[in-house]
Amino acid sequence: MCVQYLTTVDVKWVKNRFDLNLPLIGTHDVFPTYPSPIILKSHNTERTAIGLARFGLLPAWAKEETFGKKTYNARVETVNEKPSYQSAWQNRHYALALVDSFYESCYESGKAVRTRIKQVNDEPMAIASIWDTWTDPENGELVVSFSMLTINADSHPFMKRFHKPEDEKRTVVPMRTELFHSWLNATPKTALELLNVYSIPDLTIA
Repeated sequence: MCVQYLTTVDVKWVKNRFDLNLPLIGTHDVFPTYPSPIILKSHNTERTAIGLARFGLLPAWAKEETFGKKTYNARVETVNEKPSYQSAWQNRHYALALVDSFYESCYESGKAVRTRIKQVNDEPMAIASIWDTWTDPENGELVVSFSMLTINADSHPFMKRFHKPEDEKRTVVPMRTELFHSWLNATPKTALELLNVYSIPDLTIA
């Protein structure tokens, strides 16, 4: 489960891939509730946009923003059933979280080793996510937040190396470049088809 990552600082890559300007951010080391850039598409206006969103999805009914500390990852197997994620999934709130690298724990040595993971080609990654909006009851601020989607990693040659030996192997889904458009325009049916180990580019230890 991805609880920490480094958001991208590659302004040129974002501009070339999406024709959008990467917003400024104070910290690049991201944990749940921290702001981080994501790309999303409005299916009402057909406009693709980039902006900062909080890591850890806040459904409309959440009572307080600390709720996002437990919703930073969403299992694809249950995303359409869980109250926290159901609305975002069914309303096609699909996003791409822009990441230079992310961390997982490797236990191959017999103890937990914090490991940073990146693309083999050293390019940033765009990780499949869902987003939603939440209104802060104290000040009326509209907050955009997101969760990264996770899939079973038993069949992934690299990502199956992580997590405790007795735990299920899981991974977030960095999308191959050619799938960016398909993900942002997905329906619930096609989104499920895209969330598999074959959508992930080649990864390595940073």
